[in-house]
Amino acid sequence: MTDTTPPEGDAAAPATPASSPVPPQPVQESAPVHEPVPAPAPAPDPSAGAREALGRLRTEVGKAVVGQDQIVTGLVIALLCRGHVLLEGVPGVAKTLLVRALAASLDMDTKRVQFTPDLMPGDVTGSLVYDARTAAFSFREGPVFTNLMLADEINRTPPKTQSALLEAMEERQVTVDGEARKLPDPFLVIATQNPVEYEGTYPLPEAQMDRFMLKLPVALPDRATEASVLQRHAAGFDPRNLAAAGLAPVASVADLEQARAAVASVEISADVIGYIVDLCRATREAPSVSLGVSPRGATALMATARAWAWMRGRTYVSPDDVKALAGWTLAHRMRIRAEAELEGVTATSVLTSVLTTVPVPR
Repeated sequence: MTDTTPPEGDAAAPATPASSPVPPQPVQESAPVHEPVPAPAPAPDPSAGAREALGRLRTEVGKAVVGQDQIVTGLVIALLCRGHVLLEGVPGVAKTLLVRALAASLDMDTKRVQFTPDLMPGDVTGSLVYDARTAAFSFREGPVFTNLMLADEINRTPPKTQSALLEAMEERQVTVDGEARKLPDPFLVIATQNPVEYEGTYPLPEAQMDRFMLKLPVALPDRATEASVLQRHAAGFDPRNLAAAGLAPVASVADLEQARAAVASVEISADVIGYIVDLCRATREAPSVSLGVSPRGATALMATARAWAWMRGRTYVSPDDVKALAGWTLAHRMRIRAEAELEGVTATSVLTSVLTTVPVPR
């Protein structure tokens, strides 16, 4: 007898009747896979190189001046806005050294004028000089014909010489003997003054103060910064030899022109413009203020806010940009009533109150 038992471990498959075949299983078609479309790459910023070049100014100026990054930022903003700057601080806080270091870091022509009581307007703007060889008068350019002019201790010269800068700062030209002569572009006046010394000084009139786009207070350094200054001098730093400190041009006029074009394209909404107008009008209506901010000041605040927004890498102006630049741009344009000054009111305190009370656009 034959053993038909399947081997251990094998499974006997059940017989399938021939009349009932196994139906074919339907083919499952896979659903089409939609891969996510990558987001378009942001357009390259053509002004990024100019922003980096101007940003390197802080590092370069820092080789000579310690702890004044904010002041350097203000000077760069003035360059971008074609404005002028008044540096105010007590003696010995490196105001002049700061400007000299900035000039050494820029590939621009620079000249320095020490303002003294006997300085004449022609010493600044230039004058006609008689040439015996040609028997004619020729114009000799003054130090104002430069890109960056340092007006050191501007409040030590009489008003007639101070006013010689009015046309140059506003119109960017000098008129001598009825002929207007254009100044080079860019043109920036950086003036310094001492706020604690009054003997032998001539306070700048309101018209002159209004010509300065920014007034930057240069404060005394903190303990750590002052110790760093002494350590540098102990190591051999000579403020009269900036080349030995390693300062070299890191930005050019071309970088500045490209940056200015980018700043001009920064958008500012109607709400932010209205906010600037409301701030300036509020300074005129403050009871302790005898002279508020003029429309020129409002225009300056809009320009500096756009420059600050561009430096921060944005293409639009926010109310925070306006607040950040209000102190530097507006405070020196305000005049406080005498009775309010006796009570301790200052332009800064009034401006702080205005920034707190004027509604901010959303």
